Amino acid sequence: MNERFLRACRRQPVDCTPVWIMRQAGRYLPEYRKVRAASDFLTMCKTPSLAAEVSLQPVDILGVDAAIIFSDILVIPEAMGMGLEMVEGQGPLLSPPIRKPGDISSLHAVDPEKDLRFLLDAIEGTKRGLNGKVPLIGFTGSPWTLASYMVEGRGTRDFATIKEMMIDEPSTLTLLLEKLTTAVRLSLEAQIGAGADAVQIFDTWGGILDPDHYRQFSLDPLFSVISKMQRGNTPVIVFSKGAHHALKDLASIGADVVGLDWMVDIGEVRGLIGDKVALQGNLDPSFLYGSPESIRASVRSILKKFGRGPGHVFNLGHGILPDTPVDHARALVRAVHEESAPYHV
Repeated sequence: MNERFLRACRRQPVDCTPVWIMRQAGRYLPEYRKVRAASDFLTMCKTPSLAAEVSLQPVDILGVDAAIIFSDILVIPEAMGMGLEMVEGQGPLLSPPIRKPGDISSLHAVDPEKDLRFLLDAIEGTKRGLNGKVPLIGFTGSPWTLASYMVEGRGTRDFATIKEMMIDEPSTLTLLLEKLTTAVRLSLEAQIGAGADAVQIFDTWGGILDPDHYRQFSLDPLFSVISKMQRGNTPVIVFSKGAHHALKDLASIGADVVGLDWMVDIGEVRGLIGDKVALQGNLDPSFLYGSPESIRASVRSILKKFGRGPGHVFNLGHGILPDTPVDHARALVRAVHEESAPYHV
């Protein structure tokens, strides 16, 4: 197996910097669009053979150093009993939204072996398809991010409803987060049991919180998940988009890797926390619209900022954009491998 990714997560020496791309199994790939044309998104998530097929595509097409399972963070709220619908042009709709303690008490405890069997089967099928070529990453959303969708009932710009709950009914929000913390932990443990070689927690909406509320409602649940997980030697990546004030805290909760968005200097972050955790990131996804030559220059800049030595997983600062040219994504992977090799001699 190509173990660059796993070695980098553990801050061990590598021959060149590993790279994978968030949302690498997605609409920018014609091969993905062909599968998607015959099935809706949730059907793909819940059909293990289809999820495995699209999870495998970027490994051969792009040459990335890790696969990530094709799924969605909102399968956990659905497993807890919420209705989930993906509406074209609108995004996810969760119903009925969680607004009071009674709504929380009606949520089911998640049994991943039963409620998320499709996900575990997809991981097992993807592992067979990889045949040891590269590691496979499993994932979930963070408790805070999942709670945001469950309380709002959909994607939102202002997060008014959950922030109102946070301020006026913090005990209600805490109750929901406690249930989600258990569900997230059990899902990650089950994914590892099914064969995931590493797992990532997407705290997509952590950055909408001020520092005090972030610690209480995002960081503390993350710590609870990671500290209680049965994971053996499996690396855990935590990606809390926009929570730049919390980088030192994120480095101390037990994760092996801290993911970075593109709004921070990776060299400065390495100086701050790079002796404690590996770092993942952090190219602006829109830079992939540029020419292969400009992509290579941007890659070179990030590699130079990180500097020599182990502990860097190259990635975008968020998911790849759906109209990104495939050749540009391929150029990114090639540039990372070629430009980083001298740093690891």
